[in-house]
Amino acid sequence: MNDQTSPTPAPRPPKLGHRFRGFLPVVVDVETGGFNSQTDALLEIAAVILGVDGNGDLVRRQTVFSHITPFPGANMEKASMEINGIRVDNPLRLARPEAEALSHIFKPIRQAVSENGCTRAILVGHNAHFDLGFLNAAIARTGVKRSPFHPFSAFDTVTLAGAMLGQTVLARSLQVAGLGHDQNEAHSAIYDAEKTADLFCLLVNRLKGLLPGDSDEEPIHFEEPE
Repeated sequence: MNDQTSPTPAPRPPKLGHRFRGFLPVVVDVETGGFNSQTDALLEIAAVILGVDGNGDLVRRQTVFSHITPFPGANMEKASMEINGIRVDNPLRLARPEAEALSHIFKPIRQAVSENGCTRAILVGHNAHFDLGFLNAAIARTGVKRSPFHPFSAFDTVTLAGAMLGQTVLARSLQVAGLGHDQNEAHSAIYDAEKTADLFCLLVNRLKGLLPGDSDEEPIHFEEPE
């Protein structure tokens, strides 16, 4: 009789590398001087890098942030500045020029893309193409190379929350989801990005087990349309 027991199999690596077809979801929020990505200032950017925990659930891993110096000639609408409360002349902002800010944000994202076995990042946002538009405009202005983000694809929590919660406004979506929302903290890039990340993780985790490859069961085979 052999008293030796078989070693416990090592846990399988996280599935994030193939969960989103090779994309690493990174939640981004920007604060700006208006709605026009070509003419209005990019003032803050926050990015929340996601990962998976031991249960295979999507979770927040790391938040990176930067204040940004308005590019030369940038427009800042009075109404937008009143909403975001940013004072660009505040010396305590410690703002970076756009190129430096983008490099600061991109470095840990590239590392996370590699560590998770992904090919590139995909932007997640609430009204995601607003954030992606300002990000792409800053990349074009500065000539920063090797953006880790897909240039036009994005995941939008407006769509997810509308379909799964019946709400499209971020504050209401968070409240319905039981995640809470502090209006006094809103319109800070860090706060909005992290709350959007919490919402995205919650909604995606609710789909766990429904998609091919999410469980140890046989994968679902879809028939080709006739």
